[in-house]
Amino acid sequence: MPEPTPAADWAPTLRAGAWFAALPDDLADHLLAHARVLVLDAGTRLFARGDAPDGLYAVVRGVVRIGAVGAVGDGARESLLAMLEPPQWFGEIALFDGAPRTHDAWAESDCTLLRVAQDDLTRLLAARPQHWQSFGRLLTNKLRLTFAAVEELALLPPTPRLARRLAAMAGGYGAWEGRSKRVLEVLQEQLGQMLALSRQTVNQALKELEAAGAIRRGRATIEIVDPERLLAVR
Repeated sequence: MPEPTPAADWAPTLRAGAWFAALPDDLADHLLAHARVLVLDAGTRLFARGDAPDGLYAVVRGVVRIGAVGAVGDGARESLLAMLEPPQWFGEIALFDGAPRTHDAWAESDCTLLRVAQDDLTRLLAARPQHWQSFGRLLTNKLRLTFAAVEELALLPPTPRLARRLAAMAGGYGAWEGRSKRVLEVLQEQLGQMLALSRQTVNQALKELEAAGAIRRGRATIEIVDPERLLAVR
């Protein structure tokens, strides 16, 4: 197997993200200098709910699935929180409280990740506490997204709820700097797991969004045809 690409070579990918691009130079340089490159095959579990925190991760290639499996009746059911793509960062909750992981993380496809160890981050923040604000912004951005998702779950019918989730995914959940993704690689079952909807309901909602001219469906893909029309769906 070839040697992984050094962490520093992924700097352009990371700088395409809004959070990393806004970091003070010394913090961005520190993260790159102390990052370890991890290469995962599709289907590999990175960590499980309840695992001890081991650091902060950035996706620089591939897709990471964040979710959890719980018992439902006599079987098990997966809750899917998000599908993370480059250059999204995750794992920061445990940086603040040192508590176990809240969800499972799996390589949805072949992935390359950067990991900055928990101990290194703890030492850095003890020496330079001003950098807590930067990590706080990473955490609060996701908190805002979570509040919005909870509100949409409670108040919106399936079709506009799905429309907003597709728009969020196209924008990298706010992680991407000045760009959006036109074609999403996602299955209807996965969208249902994210939004607590049946596959049949997701299929009907996608038909309505396509009829409205907002999207175009493909095989395991959804093309965002008109982002403004997508967000206007009520």
